[in-house]
Amino acid sequence: MGKGLYVGTIIFVLLVIVIAFVLIYKSRKKKKMVNAVSALEKEKNLLINVPVLNELSKVEALVKNNAKLEEKYNAWKLKFEIIENETIPFINDLLIELDFLIDKAKPREVYEKITEIEIRLYEIKTKIKVILSEIKEITSSEERNRASVIKLKALYRRLKKKFVETKADYEETAKTIELQFETIEKRFEEFEMVMDKKDYEEVIYVVKGLTEMLEHMTIVIDEIPEIMLMGKNLIPKRTEDVSTEYIKLTREGYQLDYLNVEYNIVETEKKVSAIFDRVRVLNLEDVTFELKTILEYFDSLFNDFETEKLTRKYYEEGLKTFNKNRTHVEKILLAVETKLPEMKKNYNLTDETLESVKLLKNEFGDIIRDYEKLETLDRNHTFPFSKLNQELEIIMLKLNKLHEKLNNLLQRVGNLKDDEERAKGQLEDIKLLLKQSKYQIRKNRLPIIPDNYYVELREASDAIKEIQKELSKKPLDVDTLNVRVDTARDLVFKLHNTTAEMVKMALLSEYAIVYGNRYRSSKNQINEGLIKAENLFFKGEYKKSLELSITTLDMVEPGIHKKILDYKK
Repeated sequence: MGKGLYVGTIIFVLLVIVIAFVLIYKSRKKKKMVNAVSALEKEKNLLINVPVLNELSKVEALVKNNAKLEEKYNAWKLKFEIIENETIPFINDLLIELDFLIDKAKPREVYEKITEIEIRLYEIKTKIKVILSEIKEITSSEERNRASVIKLKALYRRLKKKFVETKADYEETAKTIELQFETIEKRFEEFEMVMDKKDYEEVIYVVKGLTEMLEHMTIVIDEIPEIMLMGKNLIPKRTEDVSTEYIKLTREGYQLDYLNVEYNIVETEKKVSAIFDRVRVLNLEDVTFELKTILEYFDSLFNDFETEKLTRKYYEEGLKTFNKNRTHVEKILLAVETKLPEMKKNYNLTDETLESVKLLKNEFGDIIRDYEKLETLDRNHTFPFSKLNQELEIIMLKLNKLHEKLNNLLQRVGNLKDDEERAKGQLEDIKLLLKQSKYQIRKNRLPIIPDNYYVELREASDAIKEIQKELSKKPLDVDTLNVRVDTARDLVFKLHNTTAEMVKMALLSEYAIVYGNRYRSSKNQINEGLIKAENLFFKGEYKKSLELSITTLDMVEPGIHKKILDYKK
């Protein structure tokens, strides 16, 4: 009984706690919704209190005798009255519905209604903002436009002062500029008349017109002196200088037709005349750019003239260099042709080498023909020196390549003679090395010479005979000769190394046997080992004899091999 009561009490307490939490949650949620409604009420009240009525009252004072402005005033007033008398009451109704939904505790519907009211308030705010902006465009028009006109008048006075002080620089455009200043003055008077009528729509166009006219007049006052300087002084002077230099160079033999100087001067004069027709009516669009382009063109002509002068100098120097190189190449070709029969007799020249001489001669002939055509063009003044020099550079390049090919050919042919002389020198060196090897055998009087030594000796001797046989042939095949020399050299070096190694082994073996004689009587094993080493020595197996001697002596004198190997070092 007591236990059941205790459990029931706990359940009751938990239910109370849950209910309390639910009530607190609902209370907080309701408070949040109430706060949202208060914020919407506040925002609605702020919309009602916007200064539209104050601005409308300002417009009302301006509408007298101005039908257009009165019409706008009535439209603005009607729009605001609709907002104030219809839209705002509708928002009030929505707010009342919202309070009712909060009391009914319908959160989903509450938030939907809040969203709807927020959208409506935003629409009203936007409409009021547009109305207020349109009204202020009128109410602040006088102050704003007067400030603009004050700045424009200051600019006008500054421009006119500059014009009056430098009137001579404007030459024939001065009268037109004065008329333009008069027109601007009339526009200032028109501004005052429109302001007196409070025709604020027309004021906008008047101020805009004044702004555009003064912007254009700024360009006119700033640019016309430079335009007059370029068009009346610089360009005519540049035209005269170009024409004079062109005539002078033409008489000196320069071919300048490709520049179209005479035609372009005539066209330039027409262009300048057309430009000044526009300048006289103060149409300056792209005028400065066009005149500067004409000046740059004349500057480029002077650069072309200087290029032709400099190129002529290079061309005349190039002719001298070409003729010098031509003579040199001609001599080489003649020398090659003259010596070729003798070289062909002495050496086995390849068909490719013989054919290359013919090709080089034909190539030289083509170069000379190209050069003769160039001389004809030069005499007839067909091309400018810049073009002639380009052609000469191409011909020079061909001649230089031909010269390089000739040098390579001479090197190849010259190498044949060099290879022959080198082969003869190497033959003497090889024969001397063979002689030294034979002398080493005789000098050391070896008891027996192994058969393999005689095989190597015969191979080396035969190889030397092959060199001598190849050298005696006419025409000489240098490639075969070089192979013979390489083969003989390798075989003689092999023989020389074999001789040196065999003599060394024989001497060391003999020394080891003689050295070991002191131990023969004391140790029978030593005596037997040395007897076997002697037998190998007299059979010509010197290396085996040395190895056996060292092994035998090492039993009585450890480390003896070092002493023996150091013998006669």
